Amino acid sequence: MEKCLIAYFSREGNNYVSGDLVNLSVGNTEVVAKMIESFTHGVLFKIDPLKKYSADYTICTKEAQQELRTNARPKLSAYLDSIDSFDTVILGYPNYWGTFPMPVMTFLESLDFSNMRILPFCTHEGSAMGHSEGDIKRACPNARVEKGLAIQGSKVRVSELLIENWLKKNGI
Repeated sequence: MEKCLIAYFSREGNNYVSGDLVNLSVGNTEVVAKMIESFTHGVLFKIDPLKKYSADYTICTKEAQQELRTNARPKLSAYLDSIDSFDTVILGYPNYWGTFPMPVMTFLESLDFSNMRILPFCTHEGSAMGHSEGDIKRACPNARVEKGLAIQGSKVRVSELLIENWLKKNGI
């Protein structure tokens, strides 16, 4: 069995779900990451920025857009020393402005992903993977980035079979 790192960024609080703003005690991407952990027995690592996004959805989207516009690299609360002991990195994030939030870029640039397999997944409310897979390939040119899994945020809690099938299809 492959040894997997499940690295993910997730945001609880005010989120857009099925056309409404709802308050989530656990972010959708974290829900998926924990499902993946239960299937793979992988190691979870939360990509956690030091400066948190606003709990208010509208303000959060503006903050994320500004970070993307300025190509920011937000500092993280913790970093990994290495990913050498893993065969695969399963990378999760919500789709913000067509790609992943900039703390994910900080994470990607902090490690050497050479010869590593990356399986991306994202949660979204209509944007699917956006251009995030290409962005990961550009950030990690020596990694093998596989086809990602996009899960609509409003369907996260009923996506176990979809997730399990995606993992099996990828040999995990």
